[in-house]
Amino acid sequence: MALSTEIVGFAAEIVDHLRKRGETVSTAESLTAGAVSSAIVTIAGASDVFVGSTTAYRDEIKISHLGVDPAIITEHTSVSEEVAVAMAQGALKSFGTTWAIGTTGVAGPNPLDGHPVGMVWVAIAGPVCQSIELSLSG
Repeated sequence: MALSTEIVGFAAEIVDHLRKRGETVSTAESLTAGAVSSAIVTIAGASDVFVGSTTAYRDEIKISHLGVDPAIITEHTSVSEEVAVAMAQGALKSFGTTWAIGTTGVAGPNPLDGHPVGMVWVAIAGPVCQSIELSLSG
């Protein structure tokens, strides 16, 4: 799969900024199934900053490999801000990185647990923690 120039540009910025600051990153991906980490490692020198990734498509992997509390999934569903944050925090702890990115959402073709296709949560954990909900199509 060829990555867009825009995605490669974002990945290059991430690698460059992390390298300059001596920081590292890991990912915990559900919806994106490794695409975020794949984009990062296309950049020459990414091994200076990228440590690893967990692709946790199923809830039991989110729980067993990332330490997501099953009660969070039960209460909020796997497509939620709370789960994206817990995934990022799990990767942060598991890989010992400065930063971690967590992704979850509904790729389709059908809605999931009452969430529409294209609903996405992305969380970043580290010295600063933030999350964002996206509504995507295509």
